[in-house]
Amino acid sequence: MTDPKIFCAIDNSDQLQIQNLCESISSLPMGIKLGLEFFNFHGPKGVLEISKQFPQIPIFLDLKYYDIPNTVSGAIKSVTTEVRPAYINVHASGGKIMMDAAKKACPNDVKIIAVTILTSFDEDGITQAGYKPNVAERVIEMAALSKDSSMDGVVCSSHEIKVLREQCGEDFVLMVPGIRPAGSDHGDQKRVMTPKEALDLGATHLVIGRPISQADDPRKAAQEILNTL
Repeated sequence: MTDPKIFCAIDNSDQLQIQNLCESISSLPMGIKLGLEFFNFHGPKGVLEISKQFPQIPIFLDLKYYDIPNTVSGAIKSVTTEVRPAYINVHASGGKIMMDAAKKACPNDVKIIAVTILTSFDEDGITQAGYKPNVAERVIEMAALSKDSSMDGVVCSSHEIKVLREQCGEDFVLMVPGIRPAGSDHGDQKRVMTPKEALDLGATHLVIGRPISQADDPRKAAQEILNTL
């Protein structure tokens, strides 16, 4: 199985719609990201069904686990007993002890990454949520903590790619959501960039949702994005 540059975000609970979308992009070098809406409705067995039907499509299981270390460790063990996603994530806000426990519980063939600051946050949003001001500084701190906790990488916005690549090294995964092709709607994402710009700065993987999943022809939309890289 390849390690694709792009994961298509499919954040809904409609199994048939997801299967149709997977079918449309199955011949492309692309993975899918399954999030909380899908997982809370279908559980691990829903992920397993997609994985069995489309074994060539890598899955990023975006669950953002954040709880006490023992609970997160148990959750990682439970879900990876059923399925083997290419990537799974926790939230760096859980701290080093939690991330250490998550890493220990995660199978060697699954890469585990940590969420820093959600790309829906801007400067006003992070202070309202109780963080100290300055999004970039908070992301840098969380990424350093994640690397120290043996995470395989982090989820960050495109605006932090360059500094994190310099800080964390070439082998550290930078999974970047909030990616929008030129001319597309930003939706609820505040910190965005085009696919080529993000890869040129040092992103390893891009998460792209609505520009593909809500396109009239998802395969064509995905291929057009791949052609720009």
